Amino acid sequence: MALDLLDRRLLFVTGKGGVGKTAVSAALASLAAEHGRRTLVCEVDAKGDLARFFETAPTGFAPRRVQPNLEVMTLTTEESLREYLKLQLRIPLIAKIGPLARSFDFVANAAPGVREILTVGKVAYEVREDHYDLVVVDATASGHVVAQLGAPEAINELVKVGLVRDQTGWMQDILHDPARTGVVVVTTPEEMPVVETLELVERLGAETQVALAAVVANRVLPELFGRREEERFEQLRTDEGIGALVAAVRDVDGRSGHVDAAVATAALDAAELAVTLRRAKADHLTTLREGLDAATPLLFVPELFARAHGARATAQIASALSDEIGF
Repeated sequence: MALDLLDRRLLFVTGKGGVGKTAVSAALASLAAEHGRRTLVCEVDAKGDLARFFETAPTGFAPRRVQPNLEVMTLTTEESLREYLKLQLRIPLIAKIGPLARSFDFVANAAPGVREILTVGKVAYEVREDHYDLVVVDATASGHVVAQLGAPEAINELVKVGLVRDQTGWMQDILHDPARTGVVVVTTPEEMPVVETLELVERLGAETQVALAAVVANRVLPELFGRREEERFEQLRTDEGIGALVAAVRDVDGRSGHVDAAVATAALDAAELAVTLRRAKADHLTTLREGLDAATPLLFVPELFARAHGARATAQIASALSDEIGF
């Protein structure tokens, strides 16, 4: 599976808002970089918080190294347009491109795919020029990513000849090659994220020619008990069991009254709630697995129980993904 996922050159990571796609983007990029691959991870939302996952200063359009083999950038439409005009059309731009940008906004609002093509074109350009071994895109959420990935086709419907038409051709060559490009859909084991994930997977297959590389189920609660442990747990739920638990803790702790029956009962209630939540979410994971093609890799990332996501959480998620893909 490692060959199928991280040996690609371009990965778009998407999902319903709030499921952790930025965390997974950062972790995939970090994992690839740790294994010596020259990696770029870029966010396409100027309001994104990718920098937080590496505990670094806010990122800009110029890639910035945050660890060996790993650079981070924020992709904006205006900066992408500026670079496109400079590199592809040889138009030197010194000051802000104000009037041109306003004209571009007019065209972009009138024609589908014009704004998205700058995003797709920029990351595909980095692959074509072999600036990196892997480009990971913290892409738009599931409601918009299909339009983004289908931008070259949309432009081809508008432009039949010329330089722009030629450039959408090489973009499509990269995007439509499953050995080079793939989509990673992130979800959580909850009803709506799973429903949206299955809908997105269906749309990707019907409306784009970009391959689905994997689905990541994020924040999966661990199973607390095996069968024998669960039998012991049920025994502890009795008055006699709670009394024995309090006595056992007192023997270990050496302090009287540190844990009483109320505290022990609350701890057991919390454990039972965790088990119930885990099993309820297991049903959603079953729905997810059954809704995906059997050949689609489904990767699991455990719930981290962390209040904030920084570099430590990114490393933990990268480690979990490494275990899942054997990389």
